[in-house]
Amino acid sequence: MDQSTKNRRKDISVFHVTTIAVLACIGQFVGSFSANALELPVEEAVLTTAPQVPPAITRDFPAKVVVNLDSIEKIGRLADGVEYTFWTFGGTVPGKFIRVREGDLVEFHLNNHPSSKMPHNIDLHAVTGPGGGATSSFTAPGHSSQFSFKAINPGLYVYHCATAPVGMHIANGMYGLILVEPEEGLPPVDREYYVMQSEFYTSGSYGDEGLQSFDMAKALTEIPDYVVFNGSVGAMTGENSLQANVGETVRMYVGNGGPNLVSSFHVIGEIFDRVNVEGGSLINENVQTTIVPAGGSAIVEFKTEVPGTFIAVDHSIFRAFNKGALGMLKVAGDEDLMIYSGKQDDSIYLPEGGGVQTIAKTSSGVSAASNKQERIISGKRVYEQNCMACHQSEGQGIAGVFPPLSGSDYLLSDPKRSIDVLLKGLSGEVTVNGIVYNGVMPAVKLSDEKMANVLTYILNSWNNNGGEILPINIAEARQSH
Repeated sequence: MDQSTKNRRKDISVFHVTTIAVLACIGQFVGSFSANALELPVEEAVLTTAPQVPPAITRDFPAKVVVNLDSIEKIGRLADGVEYTFWTFGGTVPGKFIRVREGDLVEFHLNNHPSSKMPHNIDLHAVTGPGGGATSSFTAPGHSSQFSFKAINPGLYVYHCATAPVGMHIANGMYGLILVEPEEGLPPVDREYYVMQSEFYTSGSYGDEGLQSFDMAKALTEIPDYVVFNGSVGAMTGENSLQANVGETVRMYVGNGGPNLVSSFHVIGEIFDRVNVEGGSLINENVQTTIVPAGGSAIVEFKTEVPGTFIAVDHSIFRAFNKGALGMLKVAGDEDLMIYSGKQDDSIYLPEGGGVQTIAKTSSGVSAASNKQERIISGKRVYEQNCMACHQSEGQGIAGVFPPLSGSDYLLSDPKRSIDVLLKGLSGEVTVNGIVYNGVMPAVKLSDEKMANVLTYILNSWNNNGGEILPINIAEARQSH
């Protein structure tokens, strides 16, 4: 046997010994990992649909938390009369809220429904590992994948699908939030809500009815047709509004699925007492508006001091009033006039040397118009405060969503019918100028004086044919209901 042959055999022998040693170490590590996992108590993760949040974690020790999440492709509502084929985690947009504790071992099962047409996976920003779990969770339709990770860093994290084309999977609805509570837990609050902003790029324009599909060309321009909270226009308004009582503390877990836009999250009429900036440990206080990056989050907290409806918006404001990024928090309870008085006076301002003239007040303290012109002036202010966001500054409405008040045959053919609309609300199909609208307008809580004034203003604006509604007309209509 020559020397070169001996050397090769020696090298092979060393390789075998080294390989056996490495495999032994891996086996020891895996065995240790498995043994540690076996020592942990096991619990099934509680998953919730927005705006609900799983209960706070009360245990003071780590656990093995099993998460079962399905990817489902389904048709759902994007806006009134508008449908979209959503790709979802858990059948909802946004996906289910996941809550674990720092130090937990998370055993994750991703199940791709047999009806799916696409493979999916999941990238959890809370994961330390390749692709945030995406490389281990690629799952074909009708299959299930499993991987585990340790929740090392506390914070609020986005998760999303990362299957190519990644942007398309996210744009179709595949995102959600996972909260890793710190070991010591979070301070208790009265209310917790899950709010996630995202945008949709549709084949039709905003409000175009029917089943809409994803438009890649629009997505590349980063100019969406819809910017919404919790997956659809109106998901947090009307009957879906968030609720609280005066004196309660509210915590919102705010995420931004993107895929493109940065959110400027703001609650009109509230100031955030505390903000966990970008969902992490940095606390900012007394914040009016907080930035939530695409693929990022923030935790905002505030105490409710006075009752009313508080509007949550993306303060890139056209997104709120023209593309859907608007929600409501309805706070019930007693007034505190030292914090907020409400309107204390409503006078006529005559800039050409007339100064300010006080006009009479009703028994409720609301300014009483003494003639039609005063009623129109007062009604304009009521309209701007209560109606303009939907029906727009010139009464033109929003195509396919809110009917016009300018030249409305529905309104002008029977002006007193509008009293019933304000008092009782209106839902279902209504035809205005030959166009069918199918939406919901809630009953308006205004005094008789304000209702009379705003209706008179509408009747006498935008080339409408005039007329006057009096407070007595409102009062009579109330009695008849």
